[in-house]
Amino acid sequence: MNSSTDEVYKLEGFVDQLQQWADFNDDIYGNIMLTLNEAVSNAIIHGNKENPEKEIKVSAWLNGGSIKISVKDEGEGFDPDALPDPLKAENLLKEGGRGVFLMGQYADNVEYSEQGNKLTLTFKI
Repeated sequence: MNSSTDEVYKLEGFVDQLQQWADFNDDIYGNIMLTLNEAVSNAIIHGNKENPEKEIKVSAWLNGGSIKISVKDEGEGFDPDALPDPLKAENLLKEGGRGVFLMGQYADNVEYSEQGNKLTLTFKI
């Protein structure tokens, strides 16, 4: 995908194909759609800084009873542990900063590469 927020519309077709291929229910579809949308949006905006010269790579594979989806950008990466806790009182009214937290709530597992520019989401199906 190109690093443009206009590209996010492609995710629905991608997740539709995944559902047909891996045969998961609509609840899992919703969880995948929400987390993948957040992951790709973060990769476009924060990772690649909306630079149209840079790409986002999204891939999926089955691993036993789970589907794994990776999102990789060409940015410098980040340390997810350094993000402020969105549940702390001083952060509750802030406009942003909840995406990484939400991904952790809707995916069964979230892993970041050492560099922090690749994320792998796991969903038990």
